[in-house]
Amino acid sequence: MARETLDSLRAELADEIRANQAAVDAMDEAAAEHLGINRTDLRCLDVLMRLGSARPGELGVTLGLTTGSVTALLDRLERLGYATRSPDPTDRRKVVVRPTTQANRRAKALYGPIAEDGHRFLARYSRTELEVLLDFLRRSRALQEEHVARIRATRPGGAGSRASAAKRT
Repeated sequence: MARETLDSLRAELADEIRANQAAVDAMDEAAAEHLGINRTDLRCLDVLMRLGSARPGELGVTLGLTTGSVTALLDRLERLGYATRSPDPTDRRKVVVRPTTQANRRAKALYGPIAEDGHRFLARYSRTELEVLLDFLRRSRALQEEHVARIRATRPGGAGSRASAAKRT
C-alpha cells in the first residue's frame, strides 16, 4: 500500500509539473503578445535583463540562433525600443546589446505583480522546505537542459531532420 501511495504521489507531482509548465508557457505567451513580440524575442529580453548586456554572438549561442536570426531579432527589438546596440567599450569592433529603460519598465509592469505574489507565496515555507524546493528546481532545470541538448543534437543531419530530408530529395 505504501508503494502505491508513493507511486501515486509521484504521478500526481508529474501531472502538476506538466500543468505548471503549461501555466508558465501561457504567462510567457501573454507577456509576449502584450509586448508585441514573439517568444524568441521575449527569451532574448529575459537574457538581456538577467545579464544586463550581451554580445550578439553570445545571444545566438544562448538562444540557439544563427547570426542572421540574431540580427533580425535585434532589429525588431531595437525598432520597438526594447534593446540598443552600441560599440563594446573594451573592443570597438564588437557590439554590446542592452535592454532599454522602456523594456525594463514594461517587464516590471508585467512580471512585478507575479514576483510580489511569489515572495508572499514562498514566505509560508520553512528554510528546510525552501532548500528542498530549490534542490528540486535546480535538478529539474538540469534535467530539462540535458534533454534539450539531446534533442538538438539529433536534429541537424539526423534521421527525420529537415537537413536530412533535403539531402534525400
